[in-house]
Amino acid sequence: MKKIGIIMGSDSDLPIVEKAINTLKEFEVPFEVHVYSAHRTPVEAKDFAENARKNGFGAIIAAAGMAAHLAGAMAANTTLPVIGIPVSSKWFGGMDALLSTVQMPSGMPVATVAIDGAANAALLAIQMLAITDDALAEKLDAKRKSGAETVLAKNAKIEEQYNA
Repeated sequence: MKKIGIIMGSDSDLPIVEKAINTLKEFEVPFEVHVYSAHRTPVEAKDFAENARKNGFGAIIAAAGMAAHLAGAMAANTTLPVIGIPVSSKWFGGMDALLSTVQMPSGMPVATVAIDGAANAALLAIQMLAITDDALAEKLDAKRKSGAETVLAKNAKIEEQYNA
């Protein structure tokens, strides 16, 4: 199975990124986590992206706040799928990071999840791997079914309380 690369621009992003890490662990998908900044360590970030495919990665998740150029920097240096997580900040609530992540030029795609949406970033990466991995696809199906059952149980409780 291919690995998922999780890159964060700062270790202050770790509380958000841990949601992706936990989701990948839940699905038993191998991953590596690194702190590389598009601005402070551009050489290391570029090296990681350029070598990701030959190093066994199937997708890259990049989390960054404020200027949030990390996902774009990753995408500029690999043809692997890159998933951007815009990280919230105290100044603009993450809108700056969202716009920096989602507004990529033509030919340089970055799939972008919600602000602080690390769990969905991991699930999207898992879906990408599941294109060619039936066992992983079955795990995704089971999680969706479990989620639906949870909502329907809550619905039944509300219906019983208010619709009786």
